[in-house]
Amino acid sequence: MEEDRRGGDKPAALRILVIGTGAVGGFYGARLAQAGAEVSVVARSDYDAVAAQGIHVQSDSGDTWFVPRKVLRSAVEYGEEADVVLVATKVLPVVDTPRLVGGAVGRGTSILLVQNGIDIEEPVRRAFPDNEILSGLAFIAANRIGPGRILHLDYGRLTLGRYPSGPSPTAESIRSLLESAGVPCTVTQDVVTARWQKLVWNAPFNPVSVLAGGVDTRTILESEESTRLVRAVMEEVCRLAAAAGHPLPADVIEQNIQGTRVMKPYMTSMLLDFENRRPMEVEAILGNAVRIARCLGLPVPRMETLYALLRSVDAQRQSSV
Repeated sequence: MEEDRRGGDKPAALRILVIGTGAVGGFYGARLAQAGAEVSVVARSDYDAVAAQGIHVQSDSGDTWFVPRKVLRSAVEYGEEADVVLVATKVLPVVDTPRLVGGAVGRGTSILLVQNGIDIEEPVRRAFPDNEILSGLAFIAANRIGPGRILHLDYGRLTLGRYPSGPSPTAESIRSLLESAGVPCTVTQDVVTARWQKLVWNAPFNPVSVLAGGVDTRTILESEESTRLVRAVMEEVCRLAAAAGHPLPADVIEQNIQGTRVMKPYMTSMLLDFENRRPMEVEAILGNAVRIARCLGLPVPRMETLYALLRSVDAQRQSSV
C-alpha cells in the first residue's frame, strides 16, 4: 500500500488541479473533492470570490460548498506536481492550453481535457508527448450564475478515456471517485468515437440556439422546422464520423433528440457566451468538423452554413465589445 503523502499508511489522495472554475470545472471539482481527492483550482475572473468563499454548486441532487485545497491565479503557482490536471476552459483560438497547464505538469501527470469540440487534443499531445492525455465528455446541463456559483440543472455524466485510445488506470481512478460521489462516469478505450458522438448534440443545438434568436433546447424542439434542421445536422455529423473511421450507433440521433425532449429547458453554453458578449466555441464545435469534411471531400452543407453564419455573428459581436 502506498504511504500517504502526509504520513500514515492510507492510500495517497489523488492530487487534482482544475483549470477553469466555470460550470463544468466547478461541478466536477466539487464532486471529486467530495469523494476524497485533493482538489486545487486555477481561477481567473472568479479568483477573489473563490478564494474568499469557495464554490457553491446548487443542484436538485444536493447543494455543495466546495473549498479548494489551493486557489491559484495560474498553474505556475501550484508549486508541486499534480497527478491530474483537469482542463475545463473554453476551446478558443486565443487560449493556449499547453501554456495554461505547463506549470503543474510533471513526469507522472495525466492531462484531462473536459472540453467541447472535435480534434482538440493534438496541441496538448504535441506539447507533452511523454504525458498521458485523457479526453473527457461532459453530458451536463449546468450554468455559472455568478462568481463561484454554479447552477446544476440536469444530468452530469462524464465519459473519459486515454487519447487517442487504450486503457488508463488514471481514468479508472477518476471514474471510481466520481461514482462514489454520485456522478455517473464511463471509461472508454475509444474516446475519439465518443467525441464524435457528443458532437451529434453539440453541432446542432449550440449554433441553432444562437441563430434562432436566443432560444433554449425545449423551444428548438417545439418547432417542426428547427427540429428538422437539428436532425439533418445530426445526420451530417454521423456521415462525417463514419467517413473519418468512427461510425456511430444507428440510434444515436433518436437518443439525442428524445433525451433532449425530456430534460429541463437548457440555455446552451454557446448561447450564454453570446448573450454575455464572450467569444463562442465556433471553431472547436463546427470549424474543426467542417475542415475534416473538406479534407475528406464530404459535403456537409448545413454545417457549412451554420459555421459561416456563426463566424460572422461572433466577429461582429467581438468587434463591438
